[in-house]
Formats: sequence, structure tokens, C-alpha cells
Amino acid sequence: MRRLFRGGLCLMATLGFLQGVQAQPSTYPTRSVKLVVPAAPGGGTDVLARLIGKRLSEGLGQAVVIDNRAGAGGVLGSEQVARAAPDGYTILLGTVATHGLAPSLMKVMPYDPVEDFAHITKGVVVTNILVVHPSVPAQTAKEFLALVKAKPGELNYSTSGRGSGAFMAGELFSQMAGVEITHVPYKGGGLAVSGLVAGHVQFSFATAPSVMSLIQAGRMRALGVTTPTRFAGLPNVPTLSEAILPGFEASNWYAFFAPAHTPDAIVNRLNTAIHQAMGQPEVVKSLVEQGMEPILSTPKEQRDFIRAEITKWQALVKARGIEAE
Repeated sequence: MRRLFRGGLCLMATLGFLQGVQAQPSTYPTRSVKLVVPAAPGGGTDVLARLIGKRLSEGLGQAVVIDNRAGAGGVLGSEQVARAAPDGYTILLGTVATHGLAPSLMKVMPYDPVEDFAHITKGVVVTNILVVHPSVPAQTAKEFLALVKAKPGELNYSTSGRGSGAFMAGELFSQMAGVEITHVPYKGGGLAVSGLVAGHVQFSFATAPSVMSLIQAGRMRALGVTTPTRFAGLPNVPTLSEAILPGFEASNWYAFFAPAHTPDAIVNRLNTAIHQAMGQPEVVKSLVEQGMEPILSTPKEQRDFIRAEITKWQALVKARGIEAE
């Protein structure tokens, strides 16, 4: 069944490729470009798309229309783009969930996250922050690790559900630190943060945009960030890699994709336009304020990055015995 599906997908891509050739990349774009956001309005993916959309429209000389296609953790919107004509008029703002985690957590994927897409550029990285309730006595990541080791299984952490970025960060932390922690899933990231604020759980690996104001208000304490380098919005908070677990990284990220077989000239045009849009000082400032940092790349760098992410999370899923859905 999977082969038949992939065969149909390849046929559609081939037909679309012929249309793309007729589109004359040298004149691209001649009409509006649809940017598919595989999430509901209001979330981090949508915020980035709308922040970049206006500047991208100016760079391309055509309107960029945001199309929210939520469902299945972003898989539905991503599948739509994988099936679209490879002419540069339908592109995707993909995420770590759609192109990094889903291939490890789903038994059957409706698309190949590497081969069914033309890779345009990385977009931003969104750090997860190890945050604890003020009642937790640990003041540093090192003290927190000692506390967890002293109380195996007694400290609970909240997430938006199994398979989320926060969940995978917790699994990676448990594996690398050799500790037992208890996962408490909530029906959404906002509720997971509320559970921590209320003291129902002791800690979380929350996204920076969701907890920055709460950290500043003293309603939770930041002990470490999950990115390989420190987060500009919290320069005094160390990375978990430098503080306690060398090599630890569990970042959320957003990146731009087009359907496979999109002509290189169009991919390069989009790459340049996105880089210009995201390089504007006011955009960078706004991103950092919202807990995001630009991580632009070449198409090849992005493709290699996606492959590495899939390999990394598949290894964790296997090592931890996490069952695929």
C-alpha cells in the first residue's frame, strides 16, 4: 500500500515538474505565493510566517498568502505541499515535528521528509528551557540533576503530549543523565505551562516564547537551555550541554521547503528572498523578543541537517523503547 501511495506521489510530482519547467524560473514569481503553515493560527509557526510574510512579499514582488493547514501534528499540511506542483507557488514552513520527530514516531509516513521536498533554508531555532517551579530547591542545573538522582521517579515534568518536542527533550535528558523522571501529558502547551505555574508538576522543557514572561515575573526559574549555544534572550542561563550533559541538544526549529523537483533557480530565489527578509534588524529583534533566533542555511545544509535530525531521534526512540504510532 505504501509503495502504491509513493508511486502515485512520484507521478504527481513528475507531472508537476513538467508544469514547473513551463513556469520559466527566470521570470518567477509572476503571481502570489502560498506559504503553508501546518498549524493553527496563533502558534509559533504562525507567528513566524506572518512576521516573515510581509517582508518576503516585498522581496519577491508578489503577495505571500499564509495558508494554515493544521492536523496530525503538522503532517497534513506538509503532505499537501509534498503533493503540490513544484513551481515555487506552494511552499511550506516545516518544523522539527513534521520533518524530525514524525518519521521516528509514526509507523507510516505519507511523505519522505528528505526526498519529497526541495530544501530551501533553515528558518529559526526555538530553544526549550529547563524551567522549575519556585518550590524546587535547585538553583542550578547541576543542583537539579543531583536532586533528580536523589529522588528517582519523584519529579514530574509537563508536556503538550507524547511525541512533542518537550517530551522528546525529557526522554533525551533521562537517557543521557541516567535518571528517572515522570512524564505528565497535558492537552496543549499552554496547559502544560499552567500546570507548572500551579505547582502540579515540578519542571518542564518549555519553549522560550511560552515561558519568557513567567521567568521574568519570577513564577518559574530557568536552569538551562537545550540549544548548543546560549539563548540571546537569557544570556546568563547556561546550555545544558555546558552545565551538566555535554552534547545535549533538543531544539525546536522551523525551516522552509518546496515540493521535490522544484527548479534550482526557484529554490535559490526563495532562499535569497527569505534570507533578506529574516536579516532585517527589526525582524531579528522581534524574533529574539519572542524566543526565536535565525539559523539560515543553504539548501544542501538544510537537507543534511534534516537527515541528521531524523537519525538522532530514531536512535532515541529505539533506545528508549518508545512505540511508534
